[in-house]
Amino acid sequence: MLLLALDTATPAVTVALHDGTDVIASSSQVDARRHGELLLPAVDRVLAEAGFTLDAVTGIVVGIGPGPYTGLRVGLMTADTFGLALGVPVHGVCTLDGLAYAADIEKGPFVVATDARRKEVYWATYADSRTRLTGPAVDRPADIAERVAGLPAVGAGALLYPDTFPSAHEPEHVSAAALASLAAEKLAAGEELAEPRPLYLRRPDAQVPKNYKVVTPK
Repeated sequence: MLLLALDTATPAVTVALHDGTDVIASSSQVDARRHGELLLPAVDRVLAEAGFTLDAVTGIVVGIGPGPYTGLRVGLMTADTFGLALGVPVHGVCTLDGLAYAADIEKGPFVVATDARRKEVYWATYADSRTRLTGPAVDRPADIAERVAGLPAVGAGALLYPDTFPSAHEPEHVSAAALASLAAEKLAAGEELAEPRPLYLRRPDAQVPKNYKVVTPK
């Protein structure tokens, strides 16, 4: 097994390589505006560090969000392209699940929340690092304050809204290393992973304007 994992659902552009036993190379850069520019060089860097070429990869793992439309589709389209070119399976993993897996919380329940912009968070609750209880969903922090009261929280969304998540801590963003480790663990146990399809949870920020003015001649 040689899994190439990547995620662009958060401001982190993150890539990792997993040999079925452990992560053997990884890279993470935080830049919310350069997913498309940074992802492929990160893949090349991780493969070179591990001493492999792309054709050695036996499976792709990709974070499926939830996340903003523009960033999320970069990772998903790249994963689909690799899968088709190499003839290998592409496995989806919820980005929030990757954060939960990496969280240093021995016992749940706890919350994972990422920044959804528009003063909202993408969030889910977990019984432990591998078991999601609710979500994912997108809400304003104040609207879920009672539901998450008293629960430890991780993720950039939790860190942004301390009134709702007073016990928030790192990790701030997901790492492909965590996604790869979680996926490898599930595959080894014979568990099915999600389809590599995006969890947008809402419409994209960019919209076609209504009642726009026609400027072409009649």
